[in-house]
Amino acid sequence: QRVHVTVRSGLAMVLSGSAEPCAQLVVSSIGVVGTAEQNRQHSARFFDVLTAQLGLGPERIVIRFFPLEPWQIGKNRTVMTFL
Repeated sequence: QRVHVTVRSGLAMVLSGSAEPCAQLVVSSIGVVGTAEQNRQHSARFFDVLTAQLGLGPERIVIRFFPLEPWQIGKNRTVMTFL
C-alpha cells in the first residue's frame, strides 16, 4: 500500500549519450525508500527483475527513488498521515 512503481514503455530516451534501448524505473514510497542502505537492497532486486524481463544490461537501466512523507499523499479524501 505504501509503494508505487511507475513503468512507461515506448518513450524515446537517451542514457549515457546513447539512444540504445534503456529503462528508467521511478519508485516512490512512504517509509520504504528513505535510506541509502534500503535503496541499495531494493535496487539489487529491481535490477534482477528488470534485466531478466527487459533483456537490458544493468548499465542501460536507471532507478530513481523518491521517499515520501505521509502528508504528501492524498487518499480517501484525506492524506496518508490520517489513515
